[in-house]
Amino acid sequence: MTDQHLRPSPISATVDFEADGIQHGFLRLPYSRDDSAWGSVMIPITVAKNGEGPTALLTGGNHGDEYEGPIALFDLARNLHPAKVQGRVIIVPAMNYPAFLGAARTSPIDKGNMNRSFPGRPDGTVTEKIADYFQRVLLPLADVVLDFHSGGRTLDFLPFCAAHVLPDKLQEAKAFDFVKAFGAPYSMKMLEIDAVGMYDTAAEEMGKIFITTELGGGGSATAKSAAIAKRGTTNILRHAGILKGEIDVQPTQWLDMPSGDCFAFAEDGGLVEFLIDLGEAVEAGALIARIYPTGRTGAEPIEIHAKMAGMLVARHFPGLIKAGDCCAVLAVAV
Repeated sequence: MTDQHLRPSPISATVDFEADGIQHGFLRLPYSRDDSAWGSVMIPITVAKNGEGPTALLTGGNHGDEYEGPIALFDLARNLHPAKVQGRVIIVPAMNYPAFLGAARTSPIDKGNMNRSFPGRPDGTVTEKIADYFQRVLLPLADVVLDFHSGGRTLDFLPFCAAHVLPDKLQEAKAFDFVKAFGAPYSMKMLEIDAVGMYDTAAEEMGKIFITTELGGGGSATAKSAAIAKRGTTNILRHAGILKGEIDVQPTQWLDMPSGDCFAFAEDGGLVEFLIDLGEAVEAGALIARIYPTGRTGAEPIEIHAKMAGMLVARHFPGLIKAGDCCAVLAVAV
């Protein structure tokens, strides 16, 4: 272990994770800058604890332009009564708080993508310091972790809850039981393009039960997507035995992402026209989208074809697309 990993985190919590009751406070990260020489990044946190029991770590704002999680978790923080809790709930509505305040995927301070910054560094950038605190302090406290995502400004998803296929099949089975309990309209066996540096991977490698979501996109939340997030959060806490009450069972369609053929990327930029909408089925080889060159009229569009049969579960959101952008994602119904 290097010297930097032995250094304590510069973040201090204004809440006591071991105290019963409910506490609303901050994770305070010193951050010296032009407009505040001895300033801090103040990340809101709520802890509700009552006696012995499992701990749920609930997070949103891992990416700052994804809003269902923050809506559900700010709402939960003001309504959760510790007398109804058996165990502990740790709520961080906006993990990458600078990105959240900047309405951007990454931090405006250091351009850090929180979900590619684990395990972090106590002497690194602001984003790396936050990741390090989660890695060394918050994740070890947790039994189950729910991290909310949606498509942000650049993607749009069918609303699904997801977990990953894992080497530990007992850990995997428990995670998918939580996915089922969440009760999103769709439930996904999710494949990541690149899992290195992800919060997901950090939690899973510690043996934690980790589930996540994709609940829409376009840089906003709808009444429907926010309601899915709120109901799913309550269901997760009930399934964990932390909250009393029956799980609000909802029908769900299970989906699988069996290989990298699920993903279609743009090889050139332009104006994107989708030929199918989210939730629609396609056969292998079917035309999904056209990308029109924008420099002149009369040029033939680039065609995006499905590499496999499946359902369109995610699509590029803005009307203009760049080379290398993810254009479409397919999954298969289970």
